[in-house]
Amino acid sequence: MFEIVLSLCLVASPETCETRLLPVGAADCAQALARAEEIAPEWGDALRSGPFDCVSQPDSGLVFDEIAPGVHVHRGQVNDVTPDNLGDVANIGFIVGDESVAVIDAGGSRAVGEAVYLAVREVTDKPISHLILTHMHPDHVMGAAVLVEAGAQTLGHRKLGQALAARAETYETSFARLMGAGFIGSRVPEVGEGIAERAEVDLGGRVLDLVAWETAHSESDVTVFDRQTGTLFTGDLVFDEHSPALDGSVLGWLRVLEALGTPAPVRIVPGHGGPVLEWPEGAVDLRRYLEVLRDETRAAVSQGLRLGAAIETVGQGEAARWALFDLFHPRNVTAAFTELEWE
Repeated sequence: MFEIVLSLCLVASPETCETRLLPVGAADCAQALARAEEIAPEWGDALRSGPFDCVSQPDSGLVFDEIAPGVHVHRGQVNDVTPDNLGDVANIGFIVGDESVAVIDAGGSRAVGEAVYLAVREVTDKPISHLILTHMHPDHVMGAAVLVEAGAQTLGHRKLGQALAARAETYETSFARLMGAGFIGSRVPEVGEGIAERAEVDLGGRVLDLVAWETAHSESDVTVFDRQTGTLFTGDLVFDEHSPALDGSVLGWLRVLEALGTPAPVRIVPGHGGPVLEWPEGAVDLRRYLEVLRDETRAAVSQGLRLGAAIETVGQGEAARWALFDLFHPRNVTAAFTELEWE
């Protein structure tokens, strides 16, 4: 199979360019170019002016392990976004049915999304019918355009589209700053009407159950359960090794953790770390952290501490247990304090 690769450059800095791939999956180069113009009309000028190449399908470069029959998982780096990792800091999965493939999350840049597409193609030539975004955060969604161009329907929480639209400029500016030229071609995806409560995705002989949760880690959390293998993709409702990040409700998050294990999964794939954990053991550390955050924040509020003092004291006993603690924990205390000071 053949793909189209072309060079995209920054408007403000024409000498700064990156090679990007269009996921055409064509039998020959004439068909590849025709498909490229069809799936990415906004790239028409680049295709007409070049330079571009028609190439035999490149290697992905991302490692995916088959953790259960037909269930493939990539472990993102437990790190902040940098120019070196191109936003590859979240776990990503794909599930292969008899007729099609569903991808779960898309990484933090177009470059990662391209590698996900190529990794699927290394396993199967079945169509990629669905892209399921577990929530709104940019390290999980910025590679989505590639999978959409490949034919995927995007699915997510009913609040996902509005949440992304409201944050698009902030997310894109922030990740462009963190990633530099590697962010070229990346953008926040547009998402239509989402999942109100529950939905099913049939991949042909294989059904995935999607659940939209109340505000917890974020306001747009969705889980994906593969009935065939009992594998539950939790998104960032479960963190392992990587410091938890609270962008929703600490009380809601604890309620969701209580409800997550129905039906009981054989294994879970967290949003970070792992990438495969047992249930419920895999959420023990996260639950403890959230309970400490809740209880010590309540104590700080009852003692009349101001937010700045609370940030210096709440949850500090957890510091040695989590990577990136100093980056995320102060934000978590701020979010919990804001939620709990008026309860």
